[in-house]
Amino acid sequence: MKKIDIILAVISGLGLGLLLSWLLKGFGIEMRFLNWLLPVLLPILAVFAIWLCYLIGKKYLFVFQLGKFLLIGIFFALIDLGVLDVLIKIFGITEGIIYSIFVATSFVIVTSIKYVGDKFWAFEKMEREAMGTEFGKFFIITLISGGIQTGIASLLVNTLGPQFGASSLIWANVGKIAGIAVASVWNFLGYKFIVFKK
Repeated sequence: MKKIDIILAVISGLGLGLLLSWLLKGFGIEMRFLNWLLPVLLPILAVFAIWLCYLIGKKYLFVFQLGKFLLIGIFFALIDLGVLDVLIKIFGITEGIIYSIFVATSFVIVTSIKYVGDKFWAFEKMEREAMGTEFGKFFIITLISGGIQTGIASLLVNTLGPQFGASSLIWANVGKIAGIAVASVWNFLGYKFIVFKK
């Protein structure tokens, strides 16, 4: 296991812990001990999980690839949510067609950067030849993923609307997270078997 595996696990776990604390508070669930427990516990669990994937990956490579893919996915999902929240705060819009445009915009920005992480870290494909063709495949897989993500987020936010007492800002983030989760399955399969196959 490399240092970058541990560093990314800690950052992703910490970010996820802070995000979950914020979301729980947004749903009116006030548990003070979770505010400090989640940001401490999740980085430890993330490091343990990537170490476990590494051990299993010695026999079944796809397990380690999946573990790294999920870590980098969490890392970039947090950035994606950050971009979305900046757009929401600047324009004050949390629903409708503009919200869908915000979801798609944050997705495109983050995806452009995520290619490098998936290629060189998650799938360890170091070859630089034909990167243009490879990025084209990556973009098509990711574009479909963007449609899945935007569709699910828009369905939850624009059709269903805020649930369980959540504010429109919290629910906008829940919609985005749900879209990311479903689209991630498509991404992993597409990246492993089409884009970065060896």
